[in-house]
Order: sequence, then structure tokens, then C-alpha cells
Amino acid sequence: MLDRSVDPRRAAALLVLLAATAAPSLAQVSAVAYPAPQNVIVLDASATTEVANDWLTVVFGTTREGSDASAVQSQLRQALDAALAEARKAARPGQVEVRTGNFSLYPRQAPRTGGLAGWQGSAELIVEGRDTAAIAQLGGRIQTMTVSRVGFSLSREAREKVEGELTAEAIARFRAKADAVTREFGQGAWSVREVQVSGGGPPGGVPVYRTQMARAASADEALPVEAGRATVSVTVSGSVQMSPR
Repeated sequence: MLDRSVDPRRAAALLVLLAATAAPSLAQVSAVAYPAPQNVIVLDASATTEVANDWLTVVFGTTREGSDASAVQSQLRQALDAALAEARKAARPGQVEVRTGNFSLYPRQAPRTGGLAGWQGSAELIVEGRDTAAIAQLGGRIQTMTVSRVGFSLSREAREKVEGELTAEAIARFRAKADAVTREFGQGAWSVREVQVSGGGPPGGVPVYRTQMARAASADEALPVEAGRATVSVTVSGSVQMSPR
């Protein structure tokens, strides 16, 4: 049965006193349960190489304009269909891949009145792959669209292969650095606490852009291209726990 003779204000004051008394004990328990790490060092090591780009991307484009939206769209489709038909002759999986890009149609405003002055549209065809010679030849064979952008990069398969080799090299350097630093600190052994492996370099390579659309002079004239090289790097970073042997 509840004792109603107890003053509620005295009871509240007693609870506050008990909480203040228990606080230092809780802080001591927390400090004992989570000690600060000792003899821990943070390291990183990298491995870098340059490899030849093996993936060529060529973007063909064309624009049309007129007073009728349907007519402009039809002209764009005809130009794209003809370019697709030519590009598909050379298409081979992984070697020459063909896909459509941007296809847009939008109104043009009159400069003075702001009203509708006509319609303008654009279409793109993207050809990419490892067979750079075949893709370059399409620069002269496709006559309904012009070359707008050209870019070389490293294919996913080539990048993964190189990164696999660099990862092993970076890990070996990380271990060697951990050995050396451990000896310098007078310790005999070390163990990994945490580690992270990350790749570097542009994932899609560095594209080379043509600033102006230009059609090849004839069907026999191939697009002049130069692959260049890409830089690939892998970094291993983390912390190790040093200890006596």
C-alpha cells in the first residue's frame, strides 16, 4: 500500500542525489570497457602503370530544322536509319557495337515576337568497340550524319585485368612498409586492423573531342584516330597493430 506520508519533494531530491552519485561509477566502467588503442599506425601504398587505350567511341550526329515538326522528325529518322544500316554492316559484339544516342525535337522562338518560328531537332548514332580500324572506316562510309565526338578509353575488361595485377603489387608494398615501420618502432610483429583497396584513374578514359562536325571526304577516307595511353592506379590503405614478437 502506498505511503502517502512521504513528501514528494523530498523523494525527488533523493532521486537526483542517487543519480549524481552513480554517474562517476558509470563513467569509470565505460573507460575500462573501451580502452584507447595502443601501438597502432596508419599506412598506405600505391601501384601505378600506363596502358594503351583499347576502346574507341565515335558519336555521329545531325541536325534538321523547318516549319513543320513532323517533317523535321521524319528527316531526322531517315538520316538515322541510313546511318544505322551502314553501321550495322560492321557490327560485331565487343568489336564494333552500335546504338542510338540523343534524339530530340524542340521549337524555335522568333527573336522579336517570341512566337513559334519553326522546329529544330538533332539525332545521334554511337559506334564503339575494340576494332578501331573498322570504326574509323565508318567515318567515311556514313554519309547522312557527321562526326561530332571521338574518344578513346580503356575497356572494362582491360581495366579489371590491370587493376588485378596492380592490387597484388600495392598489397606487397603495404606489407613491406608495415614491416619497415614496425622495425623502426622497435616492435617485432604487426597485424592488420582494417584495410581498404581502391582504384584510381578516369573510369572511362579521357575522351578526345572534335569541336566541329566534319564529314569525311569520301567513303575510302578513314577517320584519323590515335589511341594514346591511360593511367591506372590502385591504393591500399589501412591501419596495423604493432606488438612485440
